[in-house]
Amino acid sequence: MTQSNFTARIAGPASNIGVVAWNSCAIPKHATDPHPFLRYEFFDALEQSGSASVSTGWRPCHLVVEQDGEIRGLMPLYLKSHSQGEYVFDWGWADAFKRAGGAYYPKLQASVPFTPVTGRRLLVSRTGEANADKTRRMLLSAGASAVSQLNASSLHITFLTESEWQFAAAHGFLRRTDQQFHWYNRGYSSFEDFLAELSSQKRKNLRKERAAVVAEGVGFEWLSGGDITEAHWDAFFAFYMDTGGRKWGRPYLTREFFSRVGESMGEQIVLILAKRAGHYVAGALNFFGEGILFGRNWGASEFIPFLHFETCYYQAIEYAIAHGVQRVEAGAQGEHKLLRGYLPVPTYSAHYIAHAGLRRAVAEYLTAERAAAAETIELLAEHAPYRRA
Repeated sequence: MTQSNFTARIAGPASNIGVVAWNSCAIPKHATDPHPFLRYEFFDALEQSGSASVSTGWRPCHLVVEQDGEIRGLMPLYLKSHSQGEYVFDWGWADAFKRAGGAYYPKLQASVPFTPVTGRRLLVSRTGEANADKTRRMLLSAGASAVSQLNASSLHITFLTESEWQFAAAHGFLRRTDQQFHWYNRGYSSFEDFLAELSSQKRKNLRKERAAVVAEGVGFEWLSGGDITEAHWDAFFAFYMDTGGRKWGRPYLTREFFSRVGESMGEQIVLILAKRAGHYVAGALNFFGEGILFGRNWGASEFIPFLHFETCYYQAIEYAIAHGVQRVEAGAQGEHKLLRGYLPVPTYSAHYIAHAGLRRAVAEYLTAERAAAAETIELLAEHAPYRRA
């Protein structure tokens, strides 16, 4: 696709684009703690490790916009043969289209594989900022054209920012919303300082849960950068496979992925490991960037009451307070997070569907779903555990 001296093309895997061109789009100038899930290193680790590949149903088809041979814009893009690992659920759409005689797969997915974290999806290079809106328009237009080019049914841009969501809607994409739970640091000096803002009953419950883990003789280590060894990754991967296997059947990430991200971007990783009687028994993998701690994966080798809450939520809050982190994003779903100080926030996705009939049906459904999602967030917020002013 060509517009004036701008050209859009499918570049394939991240390695075809390269670290310099990719990160010129993904990392703003002078950023000291960039968004970890936009970096070339994260995508390359997913793809080179076989976690996101043709064999797993994630064919890399990253879309670039070029001007005079230089990449000015980038949309992370995959051609998919299923709807797994996305956290924005469209199985109902696929089933309805199949019953009507259509083929929903393959489809195009503009996202970070297996990562339900909000971030930019219409990436503009540092040298292309003067034509940023034009570049974003071309990315959307080229993405829609790629649906036909690759014989796909649709293009789904998930966990994009609210401003990009509005921009995509202005260019014909359907809008969808959902929710997550995030914890906000209100300048706390300690975990007890945070607890003081909760209602007395919720405060009592949290203390009881934390005390139960301590009573089991469990302690915690926070590891980052060069402190994380291959032995630590071996332990964490065993937890991840055991817990993930019971939940999903087949965990998404390979052992090689963890070694690759640990080596290439370990400075943005916080690995929280739980230890009892000299042995690791559980772990939670977090990434850090843009003043946010992102909780990603967790696992345990044995059941200890409340260990999941402590490892994933309370230790993350402790870390955020100790390091002045402004927010903790604890991943997808989970209304149980509300009782532990995490508040509901909206998430956004935008959808282009080629088939007119399916597009009309989905548009009608999304109108009702957006209203329901907004109402749910409002109702959940009313049940937040914080003391009333």
